Amino acid sequence: MNAEASALDPALMQMEVSSFPTDSREVKAGEVFFAFSQPEFENNCFNGDFMDATSFVAAAIKKGAIAAVVRRDRFEENREELESIIDKLIFADDVIVAFQRLAHRVYLDWNGPVVAVTGSAGKTTAKELTAHLLRSSGRKILRNEKNLNNGLGLPITVLKLAQDDSFDAAVLEMGMSTPNREIARLCEITPPDIAVELNVLPVHVEHLGSIENVAKAKAELIEGMKADGTAVLNADDQRVAAMKELRDVKTITYGIENPADISAESIEMKQFGETHFTLKTPDGDEKVVFQLSGKHNVLNALAASAVGYSFGMTAKEISDSLNNVKPPSQRGEILHFEEGFTVINDSYNSNPAALLKMTNTLMEGTTDVNRKIVVAGEMLELGEEEKEIHRETGRELSATGIDMLIGVRNLAKDLIDAANEKGLNDARFFEGSELAGEYLAKNIRKDDVVLVKGSRGVRTEKVIEKLLEKYPLVKN
Repeated sequence: MNAEASALDPALMQMEVSSFPTDSREVKAGEVFFAFSQPEFENNCFNGDFMDATSFVAAAIKKGAIAAVVRRDRFEENREELESIIDKLIFADDVIVAFQRLAHRVYLDWNGPVVAVTGSAGKTTAKELTAHLLRSSGRKILRNEKNLNNGLGLPITVLKLAQDDSFDAAVLEMGMSTPNREIARLCEITPPDIAVELNVLPVHVEHLGSIENVAKAKAELIEGMKADGTAVLNADDQRVAAMKELRDVKTITYGIENPADISAESIEMKQFGETHFTLKTPDGDEKVVFQLSGKHNVLNALAASAVGYSFGMTAKEISDSLNNVKPPSQRGEILHFEEGFTVINDSYNSNPAALLKMTNTLMEGTTDVNRKIVVAGEMLELGEEEKEIHRETGRELSATGIDMLIGVRNLAKDLIDAANEKGLNDARFFEGSELAGEYLAKNIRKDDVVLVKGSRGVRTEKVIEKLLEKYPLVKN
């Protein structure tokens, strides 16, 4: 762990610990508390100001923690308060790095296969689909929950193995947003046996400068995988397909438009939230009825299928598993209301490509409806061209044939203005998600279909909440 414990009570060295909280409010007896502070957050690619957890060390010990990991300089600054418990303190130069190294040690002791998933869009859906497939084959799967995919979230997930090492495999989403080799650092904690590359899109350009730099950052997953591992690459994304040249490793490709090892044909949306396609694998073909909409989600299913295939699953086993998939919360989740309208809740994240893909999915998958409505939140981290990107997205949305566009917060005003200029008459802007939700709740009609798409920072899920306050869902 690269920590120093010269003052630690020797008796504590003999104690077995399996839980390592980072929030003092969650500390329980017998645990070791990791006290992060601002310098560690800055050193480990986290933007913003964070509370110094050193000030909660004494409280954590009082709650029953047997020890705490702190920075030496932070201890000196808080010596008056912490001197009396110095025999319960472990000192580290960087507490987050110590936390990550502990996770790596736990991973080594477990020594199971790791599937790592990255991409500019679809990471969480692909991760959930992959975990679902592998679980359906009888394996016990560890996976990150929610958005725990960074330098803190991933070790928090891995450290669950200290409590339960009976998992057969881990499916870990790996994210990045800065040019500081974040994915490379995550691969040092858990080197992937299978590295899944979904796509490279102009996301996080604000921090990385160009889409080429985004591709380089995503390629760290291939560079950091095991020498005897397998790279799962999207054949339909030119920048991803080119990653095959980075390492001399086994490669499985997947795709729809280009030739690939795992592919889909005869893709047809029977209704929104039900996609039919033929899964094609080297071992045979199978029909799939998939409860997610859009070609982008079929690609996510193919990525998961490639992982399942690499684990020895047959085409029939993969298709049977895909037939039983349910949409994850806030990622293409279909909500049917008793008043007769339908909402697609995709409030987890957004970027121009993802917004346009979901809008096209809305247009392709809906017939015999009243109005097709898109609620689009401001898109974040788009760099210096963010205003023009929003305007161009507004122009493209106006050309899709939607009946109403609602923009939410800040730069979404540019999106609405451009859509209006292109002739979309019913395009409205609101400063916040609650206001947008209140307007939609007053004006929604029977047989309307609404796509709500936004980044977490814009909180477009509040649009859904306003609808739920007024209208009940259809009971299953």
